[in-house]
Amino acid sequence: MKIRLLSILLIFAASTLSAQQIIPYSYYQYQKLNRDLYSLDTRFHTSFKPVIADDSLLTKKLDSLLSVGIRERSTWVGRKLFNEHLVEINKEDYSFYIDFLSDLQIGRDSEHKINTFLNTRGYQVGGNIGEKFSFYSSGFENQARFNNYLTNYVNSKGVIPGMANDKFGIEKTTKDWAYATAVLNYNVNKYLTITLGQDKNFIGDGYRSMLLSDVSSPYPFLKLTATLGNVKYMAMWSQFQDPLSPQLSYDNGFRKKWGAFHYLDWNVNNRLSVGFFDAIIWQDADASGKRGFDASYLNPIIFLRTVEGINGSPDNALLGFTGKYKVLKNLTVYGQAVADEFTAKEVFAGKGYWANKFAYQLGVKGFDAFKVPGLNYLAEFNTARPFTYTQRSSLLNYGHYAEALAHPMGANFREFLTIWNYQINKWAFSAQANYATYGLNNGENVGKDINESYITRVRQNGYKTAGGLKTNFAYLDGRVSYIINPKYNLRFEAGAIFRQEKNNLSTDKTTMVTFGLRSSFRNIYQDF
Repeated sequence: MKIRLLSILLIFAASTLSAQQIIPYSYYQYQKLNRDLYSLDTRFHTSFKPVIADDSLLTKKLDSLLSVGIRERSTWVGRKLFNEHLVEINKEDYSFYIDFLSDLQIGRDSEHKINTFLNTRGYQVGGNIGEKFSFYSSGFENQARFNNYLTNYVNSKGVIPGMANDKFGIEKTTKDWAYATAVLNYNVNKYLTITLGQDKNFIGDGYRSMLLSDVSSPYPFLKLTATLGNVKYMAMWSQFQDPLSPQLSYDNGFRKKWGAFHYLDWNVNNRLSVGFFDAIIWQDADASGKRGFDASYLNPIIFLRTVEGINGSPDNALLGFTGKYKVLKNLTVYGQAVADEFTAKEVFAGKGYWANKFAYQLGVKGFDAFKVPGLNYLAEFNTARPFTYTQRSSLLNYGHYAEALAHPMGANFREFLTIWNYQINKWAFSAQANYATYGLNNGENVGKDINESYITRVRQNGYKTAGGLKTNFAYLDGRVSYIINPKYNLRFEAGAIFRQEKNNLSTDKTTMVTFGLRSSFRNIYQDF
């Protein structure tokens, strides 16, 4: 009822209200904006995603990207297929568009002799009313036959990666699911923006985020974003689901948990930015059905770790830091650090204490590599110590819908990755390589699976990153696309994937090719 009321208030308030555009987050689309986002001439807060494009420079760049290769068409069918949204209305005081989104793929997992397919039918609706209210929604109905490792993942967790629960479970090889997103955004004034959504959020400048990522399913949230000079501040409250915990009753659905997040980003100058992040996760109800939303976390400017202590420390607290420095006009260094839990004396003792839970990221990214216009690049290192993001139960861990809210590999890993993208006219090319080492359970809990309680550990010390059953992971991904309509990213795409997971007990290898007619701007992660 409260969410409905807020939605109505936002819609009516918009009638009195520079035009905005909600840009759904996709790494492969956003990297095309690198020249403008990371220019030495701007102080754009690049670590907040998705972006609400109320900046004239960014809006102009988006318009140019959505017009790549477009030429005038004389027929209605030609315009709708190659140039325009399916329905598009642009008036002085409002704009509106609708698109049908298809994602149709076929492929072959050669090692496991599996013919794969994806059959997705969807929509997107977006626009603005007045100058300060904008909205976006998308929805998808899907059936798929995945390759072997993705099928095993879905069967083990009961969830389609990053989307929703598997309707029919392990008894069927064909997976069926549906999911939707919706975002309402109201710019109160030049200082404050209110966003109500069922979607994902991402904090950081890299491909991965060790703070808050978009690898899990969409979730409901209310977000306040304030801008004052060179400082941008976010306070967000979210509700997450935990299908792994026993349901209290069928009528209440999956068990719920709540999250409160604060993030402050300060552009010190045109080159340097620093940020501070904190988060709290708490369970919605215990076995007796008590607690629910904790109003003590409602204040948007309070230090969450302090409130968690006042509450008797029943909850899961994280602290994080971000940094970004534009070294050259086309090269930026960025990083993140996360402290989930630690004891100072144990850190310096060097004994591998289980509760010294840290994660960090270091990367470089840029554009126009080797003086080639439009050649974007990224190289990144990510690592998390054992038991980072874990808690006493999955109702308190840093996860949603059985997946991580940060890195898809959970914890107890080291990863290096690099991604290169290039577009010339309507042709787009991408290449990605990941290499990681991590420790799997080998008779004991070694802290990789964030859904496994840290109470099940068998010792206090001796935990090292990638300890346990040491496993080497390699992933290669190459794609070539021909863009038919840039307005909704309709494209022909051919791709190839190589994945190998190897340890002393087994080797699992996947080599596959895919072909498809694809659209939409969503991220679909398969590199884990």
